[in-house]
Order: sequence, then C-alpha cells, then structure tokens
Amino acid sequence: MAKKSTILVVDDEEALRSVLSNELINEGYEVRTASDGDEAIAELDKTQFDLVLLDIKMPRVNGFEVLKHIKERPSRTKVVMLTGFADLKNAIESKKLGADDFVSKPYDLVDLLTTIERVLNE
Repeated sequence: MAKKSTILVVDDEEALRSVLSNELINEGYEVRTASDGDEAIAELDKTQFDLVLLDIKMPRVNGFEVLKHIKERPSRTKVVMLTGFADLKNAIESKKLGADDFVSKPYDLVDLLTTIERVLNE
C-alpha cells in the first residue's frame, strides 16, 4: 500500500478545519491542522508535509506569509490556497508566490479532493 500523503490544513475557522480534516482522514490522508499562520509555520518547521491547504485571510500571519515561508525552504511541499474571497487578485498573487493551485470557499468537497489528488500527482 502506498504511503499516505500528509496534509496540513490551515484555517482560522474551527468548524471548517475539523470538517475538512475529518473528510481528508476518511479519504486516507494523514492530517494535521493549524488555526493560524504562526501555528502553521511551527508545524512546517518540525514536519515535512506533502501538501498544505492554506487559508489566505487569517489574523496576524496570513496565508501569503506562510506560503512565502514554505517556498523559502527546500521542500517538495505542494500548496493549495483556500480563499473565501474568490477574487482574481488573490489567485494571481498566490500563483506568483508559488502556490500550486487555489480553491475558493465555500468549496465543493469533490472538487477539492480532485484538486488535492491532481496537485499531489503533479
């Protein structure tokens, strides 16, 4: 059996974080969560993740800052940005900073899982 991919779910909305992590666990992923950018950076510094699902709008340290932190390190970690503000500016900005893809909230779970699979297999 293939090694389970590890995913870090970063979102300041607790309900969303727990629903999403439960879904991903059900899909067979190994999941950790972080409630803000600081927590995400702490997790990233001690664990190598295959993929990070990263909310853009968070208090203190936002998703773009976490994305920069990921990209500054030599790692194969893929990043999918989650944004409740599905505006082009954020999408372009996240792509420029090196995100692999982005999904707008509220997202369709099937679409999100498809995106995760695709990004992990790229």
